[in-house]
Amino acid sequence: MSEKDNLTDDENMPNDSDVKVTSEEQLNNSKADEKKISSAEIDEDQSELDQAEAKALENWDLYLRALAELENVRKRAKKDIENAHKFALERFSRELLAVCDSLEMGLTMSDSSNVESFLDGTKATLKILNSTMQQFGIEEVDPAGEPFDPEYHEAISMQSSNKVDPGSVVTVMQKGYSLNGRLLRPAMVVVAED
Repeated sequence: MSEKDNLTDDENMPNDSDVKVTSEEQLNNSKADEKKISSAEIDEDQSELDQAEAKALENWDLYLRALAELENVRKRAKKDIENAHKFALERFSRELLAVCDSLEMGLTMSDSSNVESFLDGTKATLKILNSTMQQFGIEEVDPAGEPFDPEYHEAISMQSSNKVDPGSVVTVMQKGYSLNGRLLRPAMVVVAED
């Protein structure tokens, strides 16, 4: 080979400074690409962050609304309970008005009528009262002749009797009453001795 050929080949060969420049350019180009990618990633991350913050604000708003609704329900329930306590006896009271009216009519009629009609009016009033009490679950406890039961009866005295078994009720001095099975007042009774 000739020297000329060798020179041509050497000229075509990159020298060290050319290699360094090329490597630096590639490095700079890759850094620029990284900056472009990083900028795109940052924009994407910022977008995701904005969406997450918007969702958090939306959830906070929903939470506050639910909390306010719960407070309104509590207030409404409290008011309903207060009204229930206040007006629980409204229906019962309305029914008792008929008894009161009957008693008042009996008293006004007593001046001009005889004893029999007065007694009939009183019996009718008592019948209305008993009907009203039954309607609302109030029942009489009238244990005449039954065995003494300390849960429903209150013994005021003892008396010997051959009409009933020992330990049974001889006389009912005052009837007792229960409301839906719950004792309101025990019956006051006289019990037969052993």
